[in-house]
Order: sequence, then structure tokens, then C-alpha cells
Amino acid sequence: MKMIDAHIHLDQYKDKEVELILENSNWLEALLTVSTNLESCKRNLQLSKKYQLIKAAFGFHPEQCPPAEEEFCKLMQWMGQHQSEMAAVGEVGLPYYLRMSKKVSPSQNDQFVEYLETFITKAKKWDKPIILHAVYDDAPIVCDLLEKYSVSKAHFHWFKGDENTISRMIENGYYISVTPEIVYKEKIQKLVQRYPLEQIMIETDGPWPFEGPFTGKMTHPKMMMESISMLAKIKTLSEIKVAERVLANTKRFYRI
Repeated sequence: MKMIDAHIHLDQYKDKEVELILENSNWLEALLTVSTNLESCKRNLQLSKKYQLIKAAFGFHPEQCPPAEEEFCKLMQWMGQHQSEMAAVGEVGLPYYLRMSKKVSPSQNDQFVEYLETFITKAKKWDKPIILHAVYDDAPIVCDLLEKYSVSKAHFHWFKGDENTISRMIENGYYISVTPEIVYKEKIQKLVQRYPLEQIMIETDGPWPFEGPFTGKMTHPKMMMESISMLAKIKTLSEIKVAERVLANTKRFYRI
């Protein structure tokens, strides 16, 4: 079964770990490596030039302090210069978890909303998909911005949210991707049951560690095989059929 990891932070792995991931990788079609800041973008660009399988996305992860305006402008300028080498804009979004733990102030959150609007307009201008970190209460805000600029090529990675937002995302044609958490988390299984298979991708979000059968293991794209197995059970289809469908979804979305 050929697979694509639709969301991984390869720049956060050590060089030897990247080599290990790519060793005997004839079953891998591609790896979408997302960025967290400008240095991360540069590292992912280097990896994409070194390995044909790697497709780099450029952005600024929201679960950190927002960049100063000068730093943000420098990032946007760099992204504009490298848009031909960019598979997508991402990872971008809003700092839900930091906000809930009161580590991001309301004004900083507002700044992220402004930055996200810029990322969305650039994705539209550059004709690139956008990879989003937008969960729970933040998802409707992001949907508002996507609708405002008529952006439909939106990928909500590791999504969690309410029924109304899920219905809205499905209707708008937005994609989601599920991590190995689908194997042991009922809320993710329920989401997948609700979401059309034609709008689902798989990911690892590595090197983020997982629990259940993956406890203590380095997050590796091979874990997606377990995700496909659970996805097939939920959709009552064969693993081969689900793998083929998910692969086709991802190739179409990212123009691979």
C-alpha cells in the first residue's frame, strides 16, 4: 500500500532519524513536512532539495509567542521568494492550547488572527493549499476567514470540533487528516465516521509521541498503516480500498 504522510515535522528529527524514516521507503509516495518558523522553513527546504519524497510547507506554528512584525515580514518575504519550492502554506492557525493555559494574552491571540488572515490571502494569491492548526472554538473563526477569501484548499490537521463546524467544513470541501491517535481515541473514531472518506488524509504529526500501542516508540510514518486499518474498520471497507482512496485524496489536494 502506497501512503503519504500529510503532516510531519521532519525538521525536528535528527539527520539519522530522517535517514531511518526514508530507509526502505518504497511504500511512501511523499512526506509533507510543515514548518514552525523561518529557521524551520529553511531546514525543510533543504530536506526537500536533498530528498525527492519530501514536500515542504512554509509557515509559522501558532502554539508559541507570535513573531514581532519585522520577523513576520521577513518570513513572508522569504516565503514569497521560495513559493515555487513550496508545496503549501503551513503550519498556520490559532493558539488554542496556549490560550486555554493562559500563556497567550488576548492581544497576542488577536495578532495571530491578523497573521492568519495574511497567510490565507497569500495562499490564495500563490494558489497554494493551506495547512491549519485550528481546533475547537478556533475552527469557526478560521472557517470565517477561509470563506471571506473564498479559499477552499484547506487542510485541518488533527482536527477536533463541534458538529456544526464539522458540517460546515464538509460542505465547504475542507479536508482533515487523522494521526495514529485514531487507533485508540474514540472521539477521533467518531469524527472519521462522520467525515466523508473523500475528504480524509492520514498523518503522523511526528515527532509528536503517541500512546496506546505506540507508547515509547519514535513516531514513524509506518504508524499510518495502523491508522488505515482502523479507518477501514470504521468505513467498513477493505484496507486496500481505503489506502487507495486516501492516497488519491492527498495526491489531488497537494498536486503530487
